[in-house]
Amino acid sequence: MPVIKASGVSIRYITGDFKDIGLKEYITRKLTKNFVVHEFWANKNISFELEKGDMLGIVGSNGAGKSTLLKAISGIMVPTRGRIQVQGSVAALLELTSGFDGDLTVRENTYLRGALLGYTRKFMDEKYPEIIDFAELQDFQDRPFKQLSSGMKSRLAFSIACLVNPDILILDEVLSVGDGAFREKSGQRMKEILANGVTGILVSHSLSQIRSLCNKVLWLDHGEQMAFGEAKEVCDRYQAFLETKGK
Repeated sequence: MPVIKASGVSIRYITGDFKDIGLKEYITRKLTKNFVVHEFWANKNISFELEKGDMLGIVGSNGAGKSTLLKAISGIMVPTRGRIQVQGSVAALLELTSGFDGDLTVRENTYLRGALLGYTRKFMDEKYPEIIDFAELQDFQDRPFKQLSSGMKSRLAFSIACLVNPDILILDEVLSVGDGAFREKSGQRMKEILANGVTGILVSHSLSQIRSLCNKVLWLDHGEQMAFGEAKEVCDRYQAFLETKGK
């Protein structure tokens, strides 16, 4: 059975007069049929399957629908049409520093994030030293989170997600955080995770990163599925598309 299966997934955003008017005016316009609604389809009929241990790279220009699809896979959004089936626990890094409390310390935020991911205090006690070491924050454990640099915050979030044990790990442009040494360490960590059978999804604008880490690639353009398949083939097609587009 696939770990992740997307079948004809389409996701629609609706905008209209209700964004600018009050509830009373909205009801009045609805009753008089003087109400404007605009539809925007962020994803259109997306289908793919991932087996245990697969690493899927999702490529496409800004506005292609990549982040919206990740939100649906992680359970944050429900598809307007189609279905997404997910087997196992999910750790999603969509917005790296969301879910942290600026006034709590690094130590407190680490346990808070672990609790939000569903892990016990005992499990986090065992993993905490490894998380802090990987994030290179040994000297900042009792500092308020808000005093950290953006790079430090991102390193902590990445470390928590990767050093616990989800069945599925979803990463949205997060392997580019930190300096060159940390990015290399992050990439190596991802390879170790995949070797242990975790299924991963990575959104990245770096084709070299996608080629290095992923065995499957999904190419989206303006919400539509352009291709899904083996990484080399799809990356070659996407790179050729970008080179043609740039001329």
